[in-house]
Amino acid sequence: MNMFNILMIQTDLPQELEAIATEPEGISTKFIDLAMKGGWIMIPILFLSVVAVYIFFDRYFAIKKAGRFDSSLLEKVKVYITSGKIDSAVALCRSNPNPASRMLEKGISRIGRPLTDVNAAIENVGNLEISKLEKGLPVLASVAGGAPMIGFLGTVMGMIQAFYDMSNAGNNIDVTLLSTGIYQAMVTTVAGLIVGIIAYFAYNILVSNVEKVVFKMEATTSEFMDLLNEPA
Repeated sequence: MNMFNILMIQTDLPQELEAIATEPEGISTKFIDLAMKGGWIMIPILFLSVVAVYIFFDRYFAIKKAGRFDSSLLEKVKVYITSGKIDSAVALCRSNPNPASRMLEKGISRIGRPLTDVNAAIENVGNLEISKLEKGLPVLASVAGGAPMIGFLGTVMGMIQAFYDMSNAGNNIDVTLLSTGIYQAMVTTVAGLIVGIIAYFAYNILVSNVEKVVFKMEATTSEFMDLLNEPA
């Protein structure tokens, strides 16, 4: 290889490196730009995603807080009740703000009445507490089912747009002419499925946590009723 060829290779090398370095910039697409190609149907999907995230974190921390129950609380309540200190037992329950404590408070306030009335009062409070814990879960379930459907609606609308543009183009069909409808069809499908899948798993996580809290509430109620059924 002579000196002329070596100089030519060295001269072309920076140009080749520059071409390689600039090539990814042409094919890279920002996520926001890709999302905008989904059209206006992305607005309700984005709204549903915000709603799902808000409900999940709001309910997650609320349920986690509700599940913090002092295991020694029932023993302290038992000591107060056997000692005849009903007011102290009620004050102790009020100092522990969680569903199980509020159920105990209602049961303690009904001591002296028939056990069926005490049990019914506790169950009523328990049902109210469960409804508070499950607040927003139906909406989250609706997001899990509705987001993919909205995405599929965008898919159908995108394909209609693509075929409409194709029919108007006649024999001058170009790929770029169909890109708008196809982009909308694909982007909305992906966005709807992503939001729906995330909402589905979030819903099941919250339901599982609610069931754990309900189990603690039922166990506490059972132990309290056993305490009342013990002979004096």
